[in-house]
This record gives sequence, C-alpha cells and structure tokens, in this order.
Amino acid sequence: MFNPPHAGHIELARAALGELGLECVLLVPSLIPSHKPVIWDPGADRRAQMCRLASSDESRIKVCTVELERPGPSYTVDTLRSIHDSHPDAELTLILGADMAATLDSWREPGEIVGLARVAVAQREGVSREQVMATLGPLGASERADFLTMSPRDISSSQVRRALTSGQPIEPLVGAEVAAYINEHELYGRTPATSGSGGGA
Repeated sequence: MFNPPHAGHIELARAALGELGLECVLLVPSLIPSHKPVIWDPGADRRAQMCRLASSDESRIKVCTVELERPGPSYTVDTLRSIHDSHPDAELTLILGADMAATLDSWREPGEIVGLARVAVAQREGVSREQVMATLGPLGASERADFLTMSPRDISSSQVRRALTSGQPIEPLVGAEVAAYINEHELYGRTPATSGSGGGA
C-alpha cells in the first residue's frame, strides 16, 4: 500500500534488483487494499506521488499505477494479469515479506498468482523459511521461490505514522523528499479515519 513508502521499501527493491538480476522493480500503490482496513490514508494519488519521490534517485525502480486505474479493491492476481497482458514476454516476480508470503494461500486465486509470477521473499523476524515454504509448496511454488539474503530492516509505515503523531523526525525513515511532501501537505496529522474492505489480498 505504501502508506507512506519508507526506506525499507527502497532497500528491498534494491536488494531484489541486485540479487535476482531484475530489469526493474515496480512499486504498485493500491486504490483500496483488499487485505486490511485503511488507517490514516492520505489518498491513493498522494501515496503514488510519495512513491515517485521515494524512488526518484533509482532509475530501475518505477511506480506502476495500474491499481489506481481499476475501480474497487486491489487484488494481486488482477494486477499480475494486467501487467502480464501488457508485457507478455516479461518474467514477473512478486516481492513479498515473509509474513505476507506465509499467508499467500488465503489470497484470491493463489495458484494463479504463483503461475503468473515467481515469488521473492524478504526475511521477517518471527517467520521462518520453513513456514513460508509450508504455504508456497502446496501451491506449486517450490521451484518458483527465491529468498533474499538482505537483513530485515526494522522499519514500517505504521512506525513512520507513529513518529509523525508524536512529533519525532521522519527523514531518516522516509528520506528528505517524502518527509518534505508529508510536511508540506500536513499528512497523517489528524484523527484517523478507517475504511474497510473485504476479501483476501
């Protein structure tokens, strides 16, 4: 969702580029996340702009707005189908944290997801490789999964939002451009409004 994008997202994208030899990494902000309620959401367009700012120094990290152009909740399988249709010769890789990869069997059409894309898994504390493979194996993804060697970064979007509401500096967490954008537009500084959506990721 990138609410907001932070340094951990960019480091993960760099790691995937380097370790897997990818041509590029797409940051895909969602219109309406399907897997969890939205809290403190400044809006999809602003999240997309923050992604552009966060990746502005990285020529091989790009922002893809396909989910913003499609109404309703954002499902990963639909996004992969759309990218595959527009780039039929590209080999797609879905980059996930281990915590999300371990829940992939609960997402919409998980078998189709692993058919459309390899899965690159970033380490997360408390989630083992065995737990991830216990989910991916039955989906037929045992030979289509890569585990990134980068150490997990102790940073999250919720941590950034908490820092903002408590008046702590966020530039070390999100970078100068995203921090300036958040401050300029006074994002994440008001009473949170929650909107929910059903379904799996």
